[in-house]
Amino acid sequence: MHIPIRKKCPPGACVCQREKLLADPQADLRILRLTKEEEAKLLARLESLQTLPDLQRMQARLHDQLGIQLTIAPGANEVQTVRGFHIQVHDQPGLCRKTKQAIPAAVRRCLEATPAIAFEILDAEGLWGGA
Repeated sequence: MHIPIRKKCPPGACVCQREKLLADPQADLRILRLTKEEEAKLLARLESLQTLPDLQRMQARLHDQLGIQLTIAPGANEVQTVRGFHIQVHDQPGLCRKTKQAIPAAVRRCLEATPAIAFEILDAEGLWGGA
């Protein structure tokens, strides 16, 4: 069975190190399964999440299926809007620069559309006094 992998980025447009990853026989190639089409589905799914447990399951699935580590936490300063959250996709070989920016943007749009998730994250961090 042939599993499609992400196409090569235009020269100079990305720093994903795709070729270096493909050349290493010990490399984790899961990230290359995220084709442009699959990325679009992923971003749409991230934007449409409705609960914190859904978001946490997506974080786990991103890591399990693609090796992507996504961190979502309140920023160091006071959180007044979803812009105050620190949302980061950690660097890894094979992860395109645009994808690394698009995933946090989709999560941010999710938090804006469903503020209850943002409040649950803050509550889980003890910022509402519930912890």
